[in-house]
Amino acid sequence: MAKAAKTAIKKDPKAAAEAKNYTKVIRAVRSPKSGAYTFKEGMVHKDKIKEYLDQTK
Repeated sequence: MAKAAKTAIKKDPKAAAEAKNYTKVIRAVRSPKSGAYTFKEGMVHKDKIKEYLDQTK
């Protein structure tokens, strides 16, 4: 049997509601040295996703 995750989100419904407003953004970034792609991850508020992707071009 798997263990149940014990987090603050389960205990605090207000924190759970706020957590739903965030999205994990994964971008492929090309290395200038080797040309290979790497992945950058970030947790971004759902209203600021477009700004996040535009700033890192």
